[in-house]
Amino acid sequence: MLEVANDTAERLLARVKQLRKGLGLTQEAFAEKSGLDYKYYQSVEAGRKRDIRLSTIEKLAKACGLKPCELIDFDVEPSILAGAPPENVSRSASNRRPRKIPKPGKKHD
Repeated sequence: MLEVANDTAERLLARVKQLRKGLGLTQEAFAEKSGLDYKYYQSVEAGRKRDIRLSTIEKLAKACGLKPCELIDFDVEPSILAGAPPENVSRSASNRRPRKIPKPGKKHD
């Protein structure tokens, strides 16, 4: 059971790092956007802080323009990872329009 928890923590931390990079933000800028202390965020992303509070997950998700459930749903690829910024994140880094990634099992156009 501990392995599952460790695997989940590793996947979540890797996802947060990937999302941060997808937004084109440094650790410092992302920490500020998240409302987290820079050193704390650095230790979270590096995996030194594995017991992350729900409030921290909410802050990280909000900074990515996601709901907390979207951040931890490893089966769905957020639009930032697909190359388009989410709707509530500035599109200044990209001229492309955001596109929605359909959830598995849902019909799409």
